[in-house]
Amino acid sequence: MTTIGESEMQQSETNSAVLLIHCPDKRGIVASVTAFVYEHHGNILYLDQHVDAEKHIFFMRIEWDRDGFTLTGDQITEEFHQSVGSKFGMRWQLYFSYQTPRMAIFVSRRSHCLYDILARYEIGEWPVQIPVIISNHQDLRPVADRFGIDYHHVPITRDNKSRQERKQLNLLKEYEIDVIVLARYMQILTKQFVDYYPEKIINIHHSFLPAFPGARPYHSAYERGVKVIGATSHYVIPDLDAGPIIEQDVVHVSHTHTVGDLVRMGRDLEKVVLARAIRYHLQRKILVYDNRTVIFS
Repeated sequence: MTTIGESEMQQSETNSAVLLIHCPDKRGIVASVTAFVYEHHGNILYLDQHVDAEKHIFFMRIEWDRDGFTLTGDQITEEFHQSVGSKFGMRWQLYFSYQTPRMAIFVSRRSHCLYDILARYEIGEWPVQIPVIISNHQDLRPVADRFGIDYHHVPITRDNKSRQERKQLNLLKEYEIDVIVLARYMQILTKQFVDYYPEKIINIHHSFLPAFPGARPYHSAYERGVKVIGATSHYVIPDLDAGPIIEQDVVHVSHTHTVGDLVRMGRDLEKVVLARAIRYHLQRKILVYDNRTVIFS
């Protein structure tokens, strides 16, 4: 069980609470959860559920209006555990709509994903704060300056990686970061780093792996005459590119497309796929189980 405590964050238009739940599938789960909300004068705004028939695991996302709800945030945690959670052996996470996550962006030299994220941020598309951009290069500092976001250059070599990752972690703590987005950050994070942010680091890359690894995957794919190209966004785990997949998409290509076309189309996909993954995360619509994700509608 994880509870995200109430804190002084930006108030959203809706005063709501969200529960993400998973547990062994049994009769009466939906009735018990909805009764808990009803008995404390909550109005359900959203409910979605799924059962993994092979593993007999129940998944649920429920959101309710807290206006008139008789329990405070801390009381919800205690009461739900006693009356529902413990009965069904649930693991659950509780969030509140007024909590605005703080997101850090990690970049290297490629700017397409960074520009897309910041454009969406500037128009208020997401309920998020972006106080810092961290990079192993100086190239994108002007972008951060343009948007008024702090930029920290943390160069990394094979010899200083451990020391520099500690510097990055200190920056994340200083800025009170909740989620990290690797917007084409061309460094492999160590297990020590990843363990500080489980299921809170979102990555994006092309979907040619493992067939076309390396720095020029589109060139390799072009030479093989691929018919589709794609992008994958996933949570980062210590095993490289093996984390739970959040979102994917593909586009068809043909012999008429050049390498430049493939690169351009691939970048467009990366931007859109990463944006979707970020949105699902910020909306609390992702539940991770057994290195897979359940994405609620």
